[in-house]
Amino acid sequence: MSIFSLEGKIAYVTGASRGIGRAIAAGFAQHGADVALAARSVEGLEETAALVQAAGQRALVVECDVTDTAAVEASVARTIEELGGLDIVVNNAGGLRFMSPLVGMREEGWHKVLDLNLSSAFRVCKAVGPHLLGQGRGCVINIASIEGVEPTPLRANYSAAKAGLISMTRVLAQEWAPIGVRVNVLSPGAVETDIWGALSKDENFVKMTLDQIPMGRWAQPEEIVGAAVFLASEAASYVTGANLIVDGGWTA
Repeated sequence: MSIFSLEGKIAYVTGASRGIGRAIAAGFAQHGADVALAARSVEGLEETAALVQAAGQRALVVECDVTDTAAVEASVARTIEELGGLDIVVNNAGGLRFMSPLVGMREEGWHKVLDLNLSSAFRVCKAVGPHLLGQGRGCVINIASIEGVEPTPLRANYSAAKAGLISMTRVLAQEWAPIGVRVNVLSPGAVETDIWGALSKDENFVKMTLDQIPMGRWAQPEEIVGAAVFLASEAASYVTGANLIVDGGWTA
């Protein structure tokens, strides 16, 4: 099982205050990594930090708004300085607070969702790039969504952002592979997080999604962890530019 070990590695996870980000951070710690936890909610980050520390690893709480370039750069610099390096980067921050047909969508709403779900990953990748490329190793995992390959009506902004994230990942994988840095996408389907939880009150939406999922249920955040650990570990040493879909068979 040592091929899946993250012992001695230092990870930086955005959106780590809850949901998938929290689960991945805790999972990385259980496999031996120290973890820098970035998000706007310090209270939520402290709760995640307790999980990392319970696994016997160091946790660094870094308050950061991923839509703020200066804040992202500062959080990455602090991670490298206080934890002593950086090996694994997970761009998990994202979300969608509303649904709307495109013709009724305000331009502000379009840009806000793209900024949070796509431009945020651009900022982080640009900030971590010099360090990872300088050391000639490391990996980036961008958390997209099956909506990047199977768009959903009323969510044009979110679907476009996730599709863009998948494409950006493939470009970076080509640019960084010769230097030794891997870049992959992890695309979850329906997961019981805050984003999907709000939609769970809509019985028609729940029925529609369950009808699409051969496994007949939504995932728990912890069920995304194994895929993230795989992509971060030596088990995926020859994997870059891939989109690993974890969706209970939805896109099948």
